[in-house]
Amino acid sequence: MTQDKAARAATSEPPSRNLLMRVIAALVLAPVAIAIAYAGGFLWILLVTLAAIGLYVEWLMIVGIARRLRVTVAGVIALAAAGFCFGAGRLDASLVVLAIGLLAVASISPEQRRWTTGGFCYAAVAEVASVLLRQDPEEGFVALMFVLLVVWATDIGGYFAGRSIGGPKLWPRVSPKKTWAGAIGGFVGSLIIAAGFAVLGLGPVTPLLVLGAVLSVVSQFGDLFESAVKRRFGVKDSSHLIPGHGGLMDRLDGFVAAVAVATIFGFLRGGADGVGRGLMVW
Repeated sequence: MTQDKAARAATSEPPSRNLLMRVIAALVLAPVAIAIAYAGGFLWILLVTLAAIGLYVEWLMIVGIARRLRVTVAGVIALAAAGFCFGAGRLDASLVVLAIGLLAVASISPEQRRWTTGGFCYAAVAEVASVLLRQDPEEGFVALMFVLLVVWATDIGGYFAGRSIGGPKLWPRVSPKKTWAGAIGGFVGSLIIAAGFAVLGLGPVTPLLVLGAVLSVVSQFGDLFESAVKRRFGVKDSSHLIPGHGGLMDRLDGFVAAVAVATIFGFLRGGADGVGRGLMVW
């Protein structure tokens, strides 16, 4: 699809209908995601593994390699096996399986090797980071909710601020609809979430505000990154899996970037078993 066709497709559906579909999908999916995140354990690992597999398949669809069945199957098997290892409490085995999966995908990719391996790394990072952040028995759920709510507030604040205020475009070559007003609105939304966590006694205000601000910016860069990939291949949505939102990549792009950075930061402060604590305890 050319860029002109993608632009026309983006405007073909009435904004009010698209907003209604987005709201309905969010009202259904958000509580389910929160409930599974609260349950943790096997249910969370299963959800994360399925999401990672979906991200990988959608990435291959965007770059036009999904029809290469062996490339798709190799990556899916590796991500699924890593999830199984996570469920068994074997982080080391999960990382080994993912490394083997990466080598397999790279060796059997007949074309676009950099893009296929990049897609596998994208999905693997989402899987590993999401599991590590939640598995902290003390602060895992709180840390995960902090990241989720910051990303959601950034998305919601950006959507409504961008539509109601408009103004100069943020990066028109990559994402023609995003504005500076939307970016600032999303940023403010993340600070509100961080302040709320501090008011509830879930952490000191200054570190949480800084963390919320950083994750908001990272989330927006993750969104722009996915937009750049889709524009590179002339694709509007990664898929049509989620009504009003497109595909998993369209919905999780900001979260993948934010949870990866949050997990790295938490790991540096708290180690593999205390990622949530390293993120939230100051």
